[in-house]
Amino acid sequence: MTLLKTRVTVDEFDNFIQLPENDDKRFELIEGEIVEITSNSYSSILAGFFLTFINLYNLQNNLGWVTGADGGYQVGTERYLPDVGFISKARQPTRPRVTYIPLAPDLAVEVVSPTDSERQLTIKIFNYVAAGTTVWVAYPDEQTVVIFAPNQPPIRLDRTGVIDGGAILPGFALTLTEIFRDHSPQV
Repeated sequence: MTLLKTRVTVDEFDNFIQLPENDDKRFELIEGEIVEITSNSYSSILAGFFLTFINLYNLQNNLGWVTGADGGYQVGTERYLPDVGFISKARQPTRPRVTYIPLAPDLAVEVVSPTDSERQLTIKIFNYVAAGTTVWVAYPDEQTVVIFAPNQPPIRLDRTGVIDGGAILPGFALTLTEIFRDHSPQV
């Protein structure tokens, strides 16, 4: 949900999110617009599966830092909160302690929820890829994931597909049936 149609600067955004009334809210800065992030339980569960598998792999291999839906990144002049993010230790040697890491992630996972704006998602994907980030966009209702990577055509995988971690998470493989387990119609 876009809160302000007026364009704001990064400094204005940073000041806005520090206001006491915004303590328990999540915001992104997309094309100069402040956007409050909301989800639903199903999208959150799927994001949790992605987070679990990526984090377990990372813990075994000590490659970098994995963030959940509250860990943000600076992508160009924008601020994003992917459902799951990963940044390598090569790029971020120390454990980050800020709301928005001043770098784009190496990997961003976005699980689409009914409240997501297609326009804003498209902008985020474009900006992520332009910043060198690989993006996995999960569409819960279709049980598909589309992979966007720099200098590569998008790849669409159905629930039987396997995501390969590539150079970002070498040796990582995730069968999407693990993500879309127990899929049932909306309740």
